[in-house]
Amino acid sequence: MPLVYQQDINLTTKIGLWYITENEDFFVQHQIAAGREITHPNKRLQHLAGRFLLKVLFPDFPYHLVQIADTRKPFIQNDLFHFSISHCGEYATAIVSNNKRVGVDVEMFTSRVLKVKHKFLGNTEQQLIEQLASTQTEQYIQLLTTAWSIKESLFKWYGDGELDFIKHLHIQKWYFIENKGIAYCKILKDANIELEVHFLYLNNNCISWVVS
Repeated sequence: MPLVYQQDINLTTKIGLWYITENEDFFVQHQIAAGREITHPNKRLQHLAGRFLLKVLFPDFPYHLVQIADTRKPFIQNDLFHFSISHCGEYATAIVSNNKRVGVDVEMFTSRVLKVKHKFLGNTEQQLIEQLASTQTEQYIQLLTTAWSIKESLFKWYGDGELDFIKHLHIQKWYFIENKGIAYCKILKDANIELEVHFLYLNNNCISWVVS
């Protein structure tokens, strides 16, 4: 089974990254069903891999209790489990906790991020990245992708939708140690929420997560 990364964040929270090499029959044999109708084969496979990963992290995860909020966020009533799933290309990631709100995201490093950076980064954040890397380098693409992933994980943690990535989600500063780091962020909507977002570089992807 291609579980390429797993971490016990604390006693009640786990995260994993799955490299999808299986076909749909594999997940069916493990009694994993899609939580909604998905017609595109690759997207359905990603969806199934994410749900399967929940079971890998917490074998007693109660699929039958999962509901979909008006914001399209899946949840379990009474907060029996908090969870978040993300997928990109051939990878799916999931984070599960039984007592903390969580958000997770995975993004592949690609130059496409150059075309959309103005949609999720404010001027100060762009300047922060430009101070760390030339706009002509692979590192610049890596940092832009990291910022995008960080904000996606914040969005999923928040869970109520209606967040503007520039107006409401702010990366204040970040620190790197080799292939991982921590970003100190704020959500400025209705209240001032300060959060730490952890991120990791693995197999040409950035995985970011927040637990609070």
